[in-house]
Amino acid sequence: MVGRQAPVDRYNFVGIIFFILGLGSLLPWNFFITALDYFQYKLNQTSHVSINGTEAIAKDEFHFSNWMALLSQLPLLLFTLLNSFLYQWIPEKVRIAGSMVVMMLLFVLTAALVEVKMSPQNFFSVTMATIWFINSFGAVSQGSLFGLVGLLPQKYSTLFLSGQGMAGTFAATAKLISMANATDKETSALAYFITACFGMLIAIVCFLTLPYLEFASYFLNKNKQADCELEKKTELLQLEKNGGQDNTKLAFISVDNAEIGAGKLKTTEKPSVFRVLKKIWLMALCIVLVFTVTLAVFPAVTAAVKSAAVDKNWGDFFIPVCCFLLFNVMDWIGRSITSYITWPGENSCLLPVLVLLRFVFIPLFMLCNIEDHFYLKPLFKQDAYYVVFMVLFALSNGYLVSIIFCYTPRKVLPEEVETAGALMTFFLALGLSVGAGLSFLFRALV
Repeated sequence: MVGRQAPVDRYNFVGIIFFILGLGSLLPWNFFITALDYFQYKLNQTSHVSINGTEAIAKDEFHFSNWMALLSQLPLLLFTLLNSFLYQWIPEKVRIAGSMVVMMLLFVLTAALVEVKMSPQNFFSVTMATIWFINSFGAVSQGSLFGLVGLLPQKYSTLFLSGQGMAGTFAATAKLISMANATDKETSALAYFITACFGMLIAIVCFLTLPYLEFASYFLNKNKQADCELEKKTELLQLEKNGGQDNTKLAFISVDNAEIGAGKLKTTEKPSVFRVLKKIWLMALCIVLVFTVTLAVFPAVTAAVKSAAVDKNWGDFFIPVCCFLLFNVMDWIGRSITSYITWPGENSCLLPVLVLLRFVFIPLFMLCNIEDHFYLKPLFKQDAYYVVFMVLFALSNGYLVSIIFCYTPRKVLPEEVETAGALMTFFLALGLSVGAGLSFLFRALV
């Protein structure tokens, strides 16, 4: 099978499948953050209390967006590490399909809770548990899919990443459509989460279809056979090393035919993690700082900004459009720009400078028109300021993330690329978790 010519991906069907799988891998995070208004509606219900015989209204404050960000990113950090051990013990099909099925069932639970009357405290607890588990299984699924798509030509990794980039836009668009066609928040939320359920179902069907497609099957089985041959040849070399004339002859016959793909059998030693980290430490630091800034204010601070317009209808659509939809579209454009422009260079000191400059967005968003200001007075009350800040914020996020991941493989040897990728995934999750933790501080300082 290794020697025969690769079949054709008819109608780019495998490419479409990996685009959908990429989109599905980030649906949980994007669907939950885009539905912030629904969750706040369910949680911030007023209750009547009596103070000195006078009836007053108390409002529950759960800091939902902060907790949601933190409990979404911590599982990503933990299960990204755990997945590096799970792949040895749990079959790939079980890890990916099983995780996606659980995520779909959790979306079904979230949709069902729309119609269930619960106290805000109980609803908050159940929702936080759902967010934790759905992101835990999402981390396992996403990490496994990255490994799977890596077995195919580079084009399919690009399509998978493009699908991930479109997940936020898909969620924001679904949110706007559900709002425009519903009469109240609960009906809108129900339609919205049902859309997520169907999205996950389509992703599961697409994944289960892959083994039956000749093109995908060729590359997946080809790499498995190559791994098997490599293991056998390693054993033969060990026999030759331990002695025995027959073993020596057998080993040398194996070595003569030991070239698999682009590599040689002699490069079987695993790359040193510390040696690779020494080469990419600056890229790793940059990716941590980029995502720290992003999660520190998005969505905990950015979604708290209110429109200054008098029109109530625009006020309802302001955050879905100017926060979530605008962020995801501009982030995707920023990632796409790197296909045409890669500036500054990989060794330029301007790259970390640009990363550090993004910290200015933290005070800028904190000084926007946030309704519940306690310590800071709004300086940028008009909607136009917020829109400009969001465009630059999202563009810089997408561009810097993309360019950092483009430059990282150039810093290491070919056999160290996989290790570098695993390390960068860990530092990406670390940046997200640190940013989510800091969001509590910045939201409290507003």
